[in-house]
Amino acid sequence: MGNSQNEDLRVGFDSRLKLKFCGSQVTTDAGLLAYSELDEALGLTEMGGEVLSDSRQGRNKQHQLVPLLRQSIYSRLAGYEDVNDAERLCVAPALRHVVGGRATLPEKQAASSSEVGRFETQILSTNRNLTVLMKLFGRWINNVHRRRPLKEVSETYGRQQGTANNGHFACFCYHPLFLFNQHGDLEYAMLRRGNKASAKYWRKVLLPVIERYRHLSIPKFFRGDAAFAIPALYRVLEKEGYRYTIRIKSNAVLEREIEHLLTRPVGRPSPKPQVFFHRFQYQAKSWQRSRRVVAKVEWHAGELFPRVGFIVTNLSRHSKNVVMFYNGRGTAGQWIKEGKNAVRWTKLSCRTFKDNQSRLQLFALAYNLGNFLRRLGLPKTIQNWSLTTLREKLVKVGTKVTRHAKYVFFQLAEVAVPRRLFAAILDRIA
Repeated sequence: MGNSQNEDLRVGFDSRLKLKFCGSQVTTDAGLLAYSELDEALGLTEMGGEVLSDSRQGRNKQHQLVPLLRQSIYSRLAGYEDVNDAERLCVAPALRHVVGGRATLPEKQAASSSEVGRFETQILSTNRNLTVLMKLFGRWINNVHRRRPLKEVSETYGRQQGTANNGHFACFCYHPLFLFNQHGDLEYAMLRRGNKASAKYWRKVLLPVIERYRHLSIPKFFRGDAAFAIPALYRVLEKEGYRYTIRIKSNAVLEREIEHLLTRPVGRPSPKPQVFFHRFQYQAKSWQRSRRVVAKVEWHAGELFPRVGFIVTNLSRHSKNVVMFYNGRGTAGQWIKEGKNAVRWTKLSCRTFKDNQSRLQLFALAYNLGNFLRRLGLPKTIQNWSLTTLREKLVKVGTKVTRHAKYVFFQLAEVAVPRRLFAAILDRIA
């Protein structure tokens, strides 16, 4: 091998095979151009520039807030969850183009690791900016709804293992609280210390979202697991006109109501589970009035005892349909898993809690932008792609960059996403 910096590298014993390093003539992550188009069409990151405040002065202000916000969000969409990644990404042509601002100028670059680090831990983590950042989800989603009006709204709580010791997860962790809508958009995200109860601060998360949807005359629904079986929460939902299904823990009084279903059915055991439903009125000591409870009892072959679940609800549907509606809450677990795998929002490695709170908001905004593209911009043939699949097949596209007097051309490889498919995505965004 030669040691000249401009000399091609030979590979193995084949004299015909050489490696050529072209620097800024080639780039990866060119699929971010599609996310940038959607961002521009909806005016998402521009909203951040309108509401975030900038305390920097003088030479510390090389990059404006909007390009810095874009760099933080787009890099996470591409799988770069660490601030240190900015040291090499700042010269990547694709990232520089989608970031915009100063980064697009010849011989310039995007923000360095230190600049991104100061932006995320000094600017965004101020009390005012952190409050604004946590409300930015709602503004983004409202902008989407203006282009695709809602027929109903269904909100689902989700929990995530994420640092104090948490007895349930048996580890030192954070314990974030997420509120999703039925489309998988993240309506609100709050980082909590690991020793907080699962429903802690539910008012701070739920009430701002209820306020945003209060003016809409559409059916409104809520689903939550047993951690949110709280009388005060029932009263809030009933006052606001929400229909809800919330799992409640079993107790002796509830089990007496379904005693007739707790005896194994006679006859040969069925290879398929035998499922029975029962509804009744129930009033716990902490409730001001009785409410409808739906019970589901499943007998499985080879199991000695049945599987029993109780749901408190104000839905008037058939018991089986109530359970089916509640089971939709399980999709929140899938969305949380996508957040972990696709944008890696468990990467909260800053020293202070406030800095990690701001980083969680950036991860969550990146997740939402990815979910917007999936449900608004993808053709039917690939609408089932996960955010991880989108990152690997759409974002991670090798690209050759050529510059002319008026234009910059990104010559994308057609491996997983050919020209026809990419054009269809851009058409749907337009």
